[in-house]
Amino acid sequence: MIGKLYASEGDYIASGDRLALIRSRELASLKAAWLTSKTRESLASKALAREEGLFAQKITSEADLQTARAEFEAAKADSDAAENELHAAGLSDAALARIATAADGDNANAYLFSPIAGTIVRRTVTLGETVSAGDAGADPLFTIVDDSIVWADIAVYKQDIARIRKGAAVALKTDDGEVLAQSTVAFVLPVISEASRTATARVIVDNPDGILRPGQFVTADLSVGAPDSVLRVPESAIQLVEDKPSVFLPVDGGFAPRAILTGAKSGGFVEIRSGLKIGEFIVTEGAFTLKAQLEKDAFGDGHGH
Repeated sequence: MIGKLYASEGDYIASGDRLALIRSRELASLKAAWLTSKTRESLASKALAREEGLFAQKITSEADLQTARAEFEAAKADSDAAENELHAAGLSDAALARIATAADGDNANAYLFSPIAGTIVRRTVTLGETVSAGDAGADPLFTIVDDSIVWADIAVYKQDIARIRKGAAVALKTDDGEVLAQSTVAFVLPVISEASRTATARVIVDNPDGILRPGQFVTADLSVGAPDSVLRVPESAIQLVEDKPSVFLPVDGGFAPRAILTGAKSGGFVEIRSGLKIGEFIVTEGAFTLKAQLEKDAFGDGHGH
C-alpha cells in the first residue's frame, strides 16, 4: 500500500530522491524470517564452536561434532536464503543492518527511490493505493524522463543505407527548416523494418536546454557518400542577389556580393562549387540584413533618376 507520496507530475528530481513510501506486510514478514534465521545461525555457530572445543579435549564424540556442524550449515543456508529474498525485494546490505534496530512498524516500510535525474511526466499511483511487485501488466508507478540527452531515430530508405556512414553530419530541423540541433550519426542499425522497408540511423544529441522533446518529429539533413574535401559555408551566408546565389565579402568601405555556384546541402551547410576560394572571408551572420540594405539602396537610386 502507498503510505506517502513525495513527488508528483512535473517535478524535477535528482537521482536517489524519494518518490514514495510503500507499506508492506509481506516485507515485514520477510524481515522477521531473516531475523529469526540469523538468530538460529548465531546459536548454531556457538554450539558448533563449543562442540569443536569439547572434541579437541576428547570430551565429546565425533558424531556430536558432526551433528553440530550439520545444524550450523542448515541454519546458515536458511539465513542466506532469507537474505537473498530481501535483496530480491530491493534491500541493500546497509538496509539489512538497520532491521534489528528499527522502530516498531518501520520494518513494514520500503522507500521507492528515483534511479535517474529527470522530470516526472506520469504518476499512476495515489495515496492508499495497493500495488504489487512483478505485475507484468501493471503500469509503472512513475515515469521519469531525462531529456538532457536524446536519441533521434532517422528512417533511411534501403537504397540509401549504403551511403550513410557512422560520423556523418546531421542537422535536425523543424518542418519550416529551422535548425534545432546538429550532431553526427552514432550508428546504423543492421536491420530493415518489414513494415516500412526502412533502416534506422541513430543520432545522439546533447539537449541541455530541452529544445528537443521525446516523441517529437523532426526532419534530418544528412551528409551522405564519401567525405570528399569540399568547400562549404553556412546556409545563412547565402542570399539571392539579382536571382543568383551570392555571398557577401568585405571590401574597402563595406561589403559586396559575389555570385557563386552551389552544390549539395547537408548539416546546415552548402557546398560551394565555384565563385569562392578556401581562405576568403565571408559574412556568415547578418547576410540577410546586407541583402536588404543593398536592395534598399538600389530602390532608392532608382527613384533618384
